[in-house]
Amino acid sequence: MKMINIPDGGSFLLWTLVVQLVLCGSGVYAADGTKSCKLRDESESERKVLNRLETLAHKNFTAEYTIGSESYTYVFQLCGDAGGVSGAGVIQYNKKTPSIPTVVGMYNATQAIGGSDWVMLIYNNGDRYDGHCSKEPRKATIMISCNKKVDVGEMKVVLEERQKSQDCFYLFELDSSALCEVVESHISAGSIILIICFCLLAAYLIGGFLYQRLIVGAKGMEQFPNYAFWLEAGNMMADGCDCVCRSRNREDAPAYRGVATESLEEEPEERDDHLLPM
Repeated sequence: MKMINIPDGGSFLLWTLVVQLVLCGSGVYAADGTKSCKLRDESESERKVLNRLETLAHKNFTAEYTIGSESYTYVFQLCGDAGGVSGAGVIQYNKKTPSIPTVVGMYNATQAIGGSDWVMLIYNNGDRYDGHCSKEPRKATIMISCNKKVDVGEMKVVLEERQKSQDCFYLFELDSSALCEVVESHISAGSIILIICFCLLAAYLIGGFLYQRLIVGAKGMEQFPNYAFWLEAGNMMADGCDCVCRSRNREDAPAYRGVATESLEEEPEERDDHLLPM
């Protein structure tokens, strides 16, 4: 038996261990999902809203925005490091200085508000404005809405509100089918019975038609299965309808009965001339 010698076995085992640790770490990280987001004020209701976005967790979404001579690129990640920036949920790249990202919002200061088919996600504690909005921290608001036509749509920049003295924000839009409620269709017992009856009737008509045409060799209306029976049944139903629904009297009054049309011949007039004495 030949033995295979692996050179530098210690390095091989070390790299194997590193790869396993990375894979395990990635699995744990992905399994955290929306739990990686830290709510600004932890509450059960907001946590339930976040859980509705579980399928979107740790995915990067980008959007381009141009205003005047300024052009920006925004990167958003749900409960993960957007663009690889630690702790950042939304970052902004200025085309003039693309190597220096601006943190718009942090996912460790999250707010989540939800409706039946929408979720408003708010990331707070971003980098402070330089000269706008009283130099308060930036804030990102992401409006995620239900759209059954797309799994995950493209992120859009709606506006950057920075003309106020405070409460400025960035507003983004994103469509996803993850927020659409699954409507379960329930068929009633009556509907099931109707479907079964329709299927049986269709099988009867089609099968009977083929039998009459191909086996018996019937033509025209005779191809209809049990044509004589249904014709007689139709006549009987018509007679019953006529008897029940018609308002005229079925028997004529005796005074209006017709007189027999037998030809009445006048009896010959009897003459008594032969009885007279001659």
